[in-house]
Amino acid sequence: MLDIEIPVGTLSEAEEKPSKTYRLDLDSGRIVGTADNTEAVKQAIDKALRTARYNNLIYDSEYGSELQQLLYDKDTTKELIQTAFPQLIKEALAEDTRILDVDNFSFGFEGDGVHISFTAHTIFGKTDIREVI
Repeated sequence: MLDIEIPVGTLSEAEEKPSKTYRLDLDSGRIVGTADNTEAVKQAIDKALRTARYNNLIYDSEYGSELQQLLYDKDTTKELIQTAFPQLIKEALAEDTRILDVDNFSFGFEGDGVHISFTAHTIFGKTDIREVI
């Protein structure tokens, strides 16, 4: 049996998401520098909400959201979206330890899209999020 000594605090640090990351320009599909702190968390929120859970082999079953699946179901109503989306968003963001809570949800409907805004309470402070799904 291999005996490996793990320094105190190493495991909890490994569970934390890194704050500094590459900045993604989703319009051009390019990496354009780096993002840190609040900007990095906002990008992580955007990416988690845009990524369909269970559809990408690169991610485990805990990553991503089920927003698109619900939105594109023909039986989904606006009332169901307003009721289910807050919980689905909280579940999608629960794995990121930098995000402490999300609240203050509001919704707007335009065509097939849903405009969502909410407040994310992070370890860096509050930040307002606006997404179109």
